[in-house]
Amino acid sequence: MRFFVRDRLLGIGEDYWIEDQDGTKVFLVDGKAMRLRDTFELKDPQGRVLIDIHQKMFALRDTMIIERDGERLATIKRKRLSLLRNHYRVSLADGTELDVSGKILDREFAVEYDGELLAQISRRWLHVRETYGVDIVREDADPALLIAVAVCVIHLADKEREED
Repeated sequence: MRFFVRDRLLGIGEDYWIEDQDGTKVFLVDGKAMRLRDTFELKDPQGRVLIDIHQKMFALRDTMIIERDGERLATIKRKRLSLLRNHYRVSLADGTELDVSGKILDREFAVEYDGELLAQISRRWLHVRETYGVDIVREDADPALLIAVAVCVIHLADKEREED
């Protein structure tokens, strides 16, 4: 499955659509302004909230939480020691972990489970909108969860770059 994330470079708000390979709008990332913490909702085209994403309020390192129907799906944190590449750990509610590594700021990274590739994220520039593709490799993977992971990791990396 291939999805295209069309981030907005110019404009107000943090809302943007994610389309499939046929150009059909599949998910809306709805950034919530005027909140104490960074908050997003991943919605279907009809506006139903599929996944809630928010920043953990009190944490030593920036941490994002992904929830579905009020239940925690995943927690995302930057790994402590990652000198050559960016690395993030995604701790799933069932106790398993995903590894996200690569050039996060360049939107070029892989999401893996136990050494097996689940999704590949790759960026390219297109007019006034930044576009990057999310290729989900495994057919049994949850596309909404993997897209939420990509949104979180990119948000954390962008925030980290702003602080430097």
